[in-house]
Amino acid sequence: MTGPSPEAEFEEFFLARGPALRRIAYVVVRDWHVADDVTQSAMTKLYRAWPRIRRESLEAYARRTVVNEAISAIRRPRREWPSADVPDTPAPEIADHGLDLDRALGLLAPQQRAIVALRFLDDLSVAEVAAALGVAEGTVKSQTSRGLATLRSHLPHLVLTEDLR
Repeated sequence: MTGPSPEAEFEEFFLARGPALRRIAYVVVRDWHVADDVTQSAMTKLYRAWPRIRRESLEAYARRTVVNEAISAIRRPRREWPSADVPDTPAPEIADHGLDLDRALGLLAPQQRAIVALRFLDDLSVAEVAAALGVAEGTVKSQTSRGLATLRSHLPHLVLTEDLR
């Protein structure tokens, strides 16, 4: 008797991990629409490579594919379409409570955002992030430290409960 088909395996993986991978993409690109596109593009690449991927490295492969796609999306020039139509009313003002995580994340370089996302959103260890991104563990540690220092300087109320050592 054979196991589930590759298509069924992929669908199960996508349903289970797709939302988390989309969140990682969002932290890197800071736009939900672009994060959707990045995740879809990464999943397409993942699907094409599905038969060749070892199941024990599937998570790392998927995360790295999403992060690489997200960083590539940031580097690609955007196609913006200007419009002659201006809205009738201005957008409502949003109260400034001094805690704007999105603005603070925008201050980080794309790789730092990816590392922070994988460390704290996906709860990966330093070694796992290094393996997922193909960088040295020291790079993960230094980029995490610099990224968190930047976030803390712009978000003084930010509290992290994990010891980073």
